[in-house]
Amino acid sequence: MRLFALERYFSKYEFAAKHILSASDCESLSVHELLSLADAECRDLWNDLRLGYTETLGHPLLLNAISRLYKTVTSKQVLVAAPQELIFLAFNVLLSRGNQILVTTPAYQSLHEIAASIGCEVKEWTLRPTSRGWKLDIQFLADHVSNATKLIVINFPHNPTGHQISLEVQHEIIRVAEKYGIPIFSDEMYRGSEYHTEDQLPAIVDEYDRGISLWGLSKSFGLPGLRIGWLAAKDSVFLAKCSQLRDYLTICNSAPSEILGMIAVRGKENILERTREILSENLAKADTFFSAHIESFDWLRPKAGSVAFPIMKNQNSIEDFCEKLVQRKGLLITPGSLFQYPGNHFRIGIGRRSFSSALGILEQYLREA
Repeated sequence: MRLFALERYFSKYEFAAKHILSASDCESLSVHELLSLADAECRDLWNDLRLGYTETLGHPLLLNAISRLYKTVTSKQVLVAAPQELIFLAFNVLLSRGNQILVTTPAYQSLHEIAASIGCEVKEWTLRPTSRGWKLDIQFLADHVSNATKLIVINFPHNPTGHQISLEVQHEIIRVAEKYGIPIFSDEMYRGSEYHTEDQLPAIVDEYDRGISLWGLSKSFGLPGLRIGWLAAKDSVFLAKCSQLRDYLTICNSAPSEILGMIAVRGKENILERTREILSENLAKADTFFSAHIESFDWLRPKAGSVAFPIMKNQNSIEDFCEKLVQRKGLLITPGSLFQYPGNHFRIGIGRRSFSSALGILEQYLREA
């Protein structure tokens, strides 16, 4: 398996850089802030918590709370683990050497690299920049899916572009998958960070019997340190196999993380409203900044989520630009090549309260360059 380019880059710079302009997660909560949202039951669970092993699938009350995020899912149709682990489990259960998968790209590397390491043929369904933002060619799916395709992998709101497909496009993806009986793995980690609640798509598990929805607390909830995510799926055999494979990995979740995660899921309205407020403020600041620097950047405004993927216009290497920026100003942004995407794209994160000051550092660097 190839090195995880983005994670290696963050490993090198994330905790050394003074300023972060590329974070994909939203503003994190302190333990105090999160506990302030706890109801009486969760407060008692937290105060009486003993640090033993936990149930493999997840705490029953947490499973129940998660199931209520969906329209058609029961607590028995949920598996809780770290989001990255869940991708690994799902792909290793669903795929075998020689299988073909189709993946929306650019993408978080796990969504194609795990399949490639298994020995699958990976077909990339690539988003393209246009004068109106990003575009996903739905005809590509119809032209490239066949009986050989064993999995369709999508991710909306999209990382790293911030693109959001329409409900009609989602229905078309389901229609094609249904025609061939193909499961859809939908990375919905940025669900809840839509700029307008009416833009939120139905979870794929609620729309399609063979749909598998991945969500968690790392992005829109601003709680990546809990390492709590979940798969929601109607296929009980699939979930059982994921759980059995997990016996060779983490086995179960952190007991404190499960209770804190339960508080977060039960308090989602407050947390997600806070997230949307921060995103709205930062999006306006990004619009202003990039409008003032149209000679240097194409903004490619995102439609949803906490990341965007603008492009640097000049002919300099984006890798060189990012390296100089972090070395001279301590400001971290990530080049698009970390997502195996050509050109001078770079990812920025708009979900943190430090966004404005980070933009100020970038502004200063541009003046001095």
